[in-house]
Amino acid sequence: GTRESAFVYALAAAAVTHSIARACTLGELPHCSCGSIPAEVPGPDFRWGGCGDNLPYGLQLGAAFADSPIKSSKLRTQALKAMNLHNNAVGRQVLSDSLDTKCKCHGVSGSCSVKTCWKGLPNLDEIASDLKSKYLAAIKVTHRLTGPRKQLVPKEVDDRPVTEMDLVYLSNSPDYCTPNLHLGSLGTQDRPCNKTSVGSDGCNLMCCDRGYNAYTEEVVERCHCKYHWCCYVVCKKCRRKVERYVCK
Repeated sequence: GTRESAFVYALAAAAVTHSIARACTLGELPHCSCGSIPAEVPGPDFRWGGCGDNLPYGLQLGAAFADSPIKSSKLRTQALKAMNLHNNAVGRQVLSDSLDTKCKCHGVSGSCSVKTCWKGLPNLDEIASDLKSKYLAAIKVTHRLTGPRKQLVPKEVDDRPVTEMDLVYLSNSPDYCTPNLHLGSLGTQDRPCNKTSVGSDGCNLMCCDRGYNAYTEEVVERCHCKYHWCCYVVCKKCRRKVERYVCK
């Protein structure tokens, strides 16, 4: 039950729900269709219409799909079950909160005198970005009796209480720098890295302070492209040398 598994469960739960909600909109599922018209009163410059993402159906079916195997599993401890179910719910909640109003303009010459709007979900990469922020702020917890039942509570007394929007984990992450086949970690030796990046792909972080090796690679690219009437493009092939970096 590491911080990384918390992120994976949340993202997978959000992705399943997103796929179902979007499939309803596209008419790919037999038992659902577009999302319902929002209850809120439209503004003076737009009207509700179009085909919104069917989030309620996605949440219902997505929860059944993602949560049922966890609840019925006999291989997990109750603490791990509680952690995974909590993180699944966080993923779906982040997705729900991302539902936004999307509009299409109508009018002469694109004047947008009237707008038709609907409720739609963003691309999944936006959800992943939000969940990454929660991954970085995840709370280490323990499964402890609190009142009449066991709950996930912070391991450290100084940590803030766990909310429905927090990712939680039970155990510290392994050292991903060195190989650990038992845990499925291959380490970072020989991994490509970015010399100029300060992010997770940067050589300083990726290589775990072991340093990196540089080598030159020749790549072939399309270049000097010209459009010919009608209608095709002809390009030449150019070779150039690129410097690459891999972790020691």
